[in-house]
Amino acid sequence: MSVGLVIVSHSAQLAAGVVELAAQMAPNVVLLPAGGMDDGGIGTSLEKVMEALGAADTGDGAVVLTDLGSAVMTAESALEFLGSPENVRLADAPLVEGAIAAAVAAQSGASLDVVCKAAETALQPAAAPPVVEPVETQATAVTAVLTLINPMGLHARPAAVLAGELGAMDVDIEINGVDAQSVMMLMTLGAGQGTELNVTATGPDARRAVALVRSEVEAGFGEI
Repeated sequence: MSVGLVIVSHSAQLAAGVVELAAQMAPNVVLLPAGGMDDGGIGTSLEKVMEALGAADTGDGAVVLTDLGSAVMTAESALEFLGSPENVRLADAPLVEGAIAAAVAAQSGASLDVVCKAAETALQPAAAPPVVEPVETQATAVTAVLTLINPMGLHARPAAVLAGELGAMDVDIEINGVDAQSVMMLMTLGAGQGTELNVTATGPDARRAVALVRSEVEAGFGEI
């Protein structure tokens, strides 16, 4: 089981599209659209949201993402009707980016709070340049320089693979200066075929994490 996601939008097509996109990166996660009015028009339906919420939680909870302000109100009303369940979170997050980040986190088996946080920090600005650490601390880092060989480079699916698997490890890991446990940060690199990836990891799972990145990159993420 994993945390489920409910996508609430004024447009049935938009909700379904976000679900379709996120599902490409999280095939084992329950992703349910709740878009449009009951008659198919533009708007939000309390009944649709409540029905989706009832089906999305398969035991580990659910996270709700919305598009516009009134969709938030509809989602809040649905939660009130359901008795404000403790196993449901209403994320304050961008709809598309948040859904992708949350889906990747849920796919990795992350907890409800971690999945919600992944959604809410999907567009978090890149961190400031790191402070230079003492030599003895730097020596504990595990590093690698790898070259992308798959034709499409680090596009959405490979980024989701890395972020999802690395997110389940006890490691701080960066690729070309961005958090490698964030699918959105990896996608901002725009790394195409032939790009060098500078990998740096620290923590208990550092060696395993770098080995994972090396294995995926050298295998072309299964695309060659």
